[in-house]
Amino acid sequence: MNRIKLFINKTFIVSLSVVLQITLFIIMILYFRDYLPVFYMISYIISIAAVLWIVNNRMNPGFKIAWLIFILTLPIVGILIYFLYGGKKSGRKMHDKLNAIFTEMQSNFLDNQEKVLLELKAADMAAYRQSYYIQQQSLCPVYRNSPCTYYSPGECAYNVILEELKKAEEYIFLEYFIIDAGIFWNSVLEILLEKVKKGVDVRLIYDDMGSLFTLPPHYNRKLESLGIKCRVFNPFIPIISAKLNNRDHRKILLIDGKIAFTGGINLADEYINVKERFGYWKDSVILVQGEAVWSFIVMFLSTWNYLSCSKEDAVHFRRKSSFIKDAHSFGFVQPYADTPLDYEGVSETVYINFINKASDYVYITTPYLIIDNEMITALCNAAKSGVDVRIITPSIPDKKLVHMMTRSFYQLLLDGEVKIYEYQPGFIHSKTFVADDCYGIVGTVNLDYRSLYLHFECGVWMYQNECIKDIKKDFLDTLKVSTLVAPDEIRIKHWHVRLASSIMRIFAPLF
Repeated sequence: MNRIKLFINKTFIVSLSVVLQITLFIIMILYFRDYLPVFYMISYIISIAAVLWIVNNRMNPGFKIAWLIFILTLPIVGILIYFLYGGKKSGRKMHDKLNAIFTEMQSNFLDNQEKVLLELKAADMAAYRQSYYIQQQSLCPVYRNSPCTYYSPGECAYNVILEELKKAEEYIFLEYFIIDAGIFWNSVLEILLEKVKKGVDVRLIYDDMGSLFTLPPHYNRKLESLGIKCRVFNPFIPIISAKLNNRDHRKILLIDGKIAFTGGINLADEYINVKERFGYWKDSVILVQGEAVWSFIVMFLSTWNYLSCSKEDAVHFRRKSSFIKDAHSFGFVQPYADTPLDYEGVSETVYINFINKASDYVYITTPYLIIDNEMITALCNAAKSGVDVRIITPSIPDKKLVHMMTRSFYQLLLDGEVKIYEYQPGFIHSKTFVADDCYGIVGTVNLDYRSLYLHFECGVWMYQNECIKDIKKDFLDTLKVSTLVAPDEIRIKHWHVRLASSIMRIFAPLF
């Protein structure tokens, strides 16, 4: 198992490519000295062709710069690694099939909430513009009749999840990045098995890479034998391939079309602090009820249809909301999906628009802060314009190299008057945005290249929803146990540390 982990580790792959390049160079000198000029000429021509290909590709500029430097430094091996592993998209067959299913499902089954959109336009033009973008690009409409409840940390949602599962009468749909045997998953599984015996339709999707080291091989077969319909997303194959880049990072739990849970927590014990791994684990969950649940149902069934090679009638799983009398007290709620199947960075655009529209404050929690120039510019411009921009990141990392990359971006943001805090009790995995007491986002999307460009993700955008005040309160409470990163502390570095930070920022998209 450790060998597989080493094989798929990107740091190992890059290091191996350097060794191979040096080895190839030595072999050329020792045995093919007379052909060295020809070799270099061929390498030069291939490198130029690869550079032109990448420059004219529609990928994010951050990816372009990283790959260009890598290829020009290590021409032969760099090109090979790029074509095997560097593509943003999945394999062509997977891409075409997934994209067709997602588009068909969302186009045919998601509503056109024109009346609600016009209500939002009358209330706030900036909010309308954001909602309109989400509807056009993610095909997920905005809803009025959808109360939300915010839970943080993860253990606050644990008992609620179990109680809601026990109420299920028709179906339970689960879609998670990580599942790990323990108190959390075992408690959920026990309820699922009881519900299966009572005729409840139970379906589970888990990501094979996310659960590679937490579940035994062919775990889906075991669940199927117990009556739980189970599908594995993008099964791991020990071959270096761009297909490995695209993971299902969503966390969705659906019950009878009445309730949807999403947010940062996976079905593993550290997310509810039963098991300690990186200090205290701070996470968040949002419970959505009412009409907006329908968008999550369509998201789930789109993926299910792809994995099952089926064509499910989504309407069969729809349930009319029972909150219509109080609809206007819930504000506006808009779940949205983001996929790597196109060149539209929905999540990043939603975040940037969120930051640009803020007039008073923007508060952000994120486990990783590995961002491109557009996001840096948005954060710094907002702060320089007088908006109180604060970001909380972990003090105890789950991945040391990623944490070093996160810290390498501090200087740029601090120079732009952004305030950065590190959560002292441990690891903060929550992904939340809140602004001006009226806007909020809770979802699965990290502020890093993988979440923003390579993974299947989801989130919930809210305007004037009652739970926004709870998101703000949670942030301010978290701030009390977080330490402000001082600019002087970041500036006082030895030259080799500054050099390492600069290199990390360049190659951050590759990790």
